[in-house]
Amino acid sequence: MDQTYRSLADCLLCKWEELRATVATTNGTRSPHSPPRLLVAVAGPPGSGKTTIANKVAEIINALSPRSNNPKAIVISADGFHLPLATLRKLPNASEALARRGAPWTFDGHAAVSLIRKLKSDAPRRPILAPTFDHAIKDPVSDGLLIEVDADICILEGNYLLCDEPPWDEIANLVDEKWFVYVEPELACKRVAFRHLAAGIETTMEKALHRARTNDLVNGEFIMSKSLGRYNVMIESIETNS
Repeated sequence: MDQTYRSLADCLLCKWEELRATVATTNGTRSPHSPPRLLVAVAGPPGSGKTTIANKVAEIINALSPRSNNPKAIVISADGFHLPLATLRKLPNASEALARRGAPWTFDGHAAVSLIRKLKSDAPRRPILAPTFDHAIKDPVSDGLLIEVDADICILEGNYLLCDEPPWDEIANLVDEKWFVYVEPELACKRVAFRHLAAGIETTMEKALHRARTNDLVNGEFIMSKSLGRYNVMIESIETNS
């Protein structure tokens, strides 16, 4: 996948140069403000490798020399928009909500859209706070991530970022690049089951596989059908030894 990461990073660097070149006043002189942030949405089913792809691409961009006016990239995970466990336990269908955690209705999609709108309209730029997800406590952390003024490229990764159902359907029109990661369902199932086991969500591989098949793969099918045709780059996730 290394060549894929490099190609994706090169794509964003080209897009950044194009965006920077358009920042000029009506008389042709450069604006004193930083160019708008370049927003990238990376969507795909659970276990597709969205997080890995986003982080690898950001690492490549951030490894470039800052003295050459190269951009700085940051990864923002939509996991921070999970509804807290306490909120799920108060729902009338609490048992279903806990079992189906990760389904679209167990996220605060409106808050995710609000953050992206804020990033889109952030001119002149200012620091922006975003939530993160703490896997140790299995809950979101409010204001866990500081998006600094010098964050030029914001790579947002999450399951539902390109879905065509409200409120997620607004995101495609707010971002500059739309990437979708395809993964074979069985590969995704295996990856997610190992993740559930490692995180302590399930205690045996049998239970982890059951949870993956009855929840994560169901969500994956929804994501595949609702994101169809709403991306400009398709990335195929493969198994690697690394």
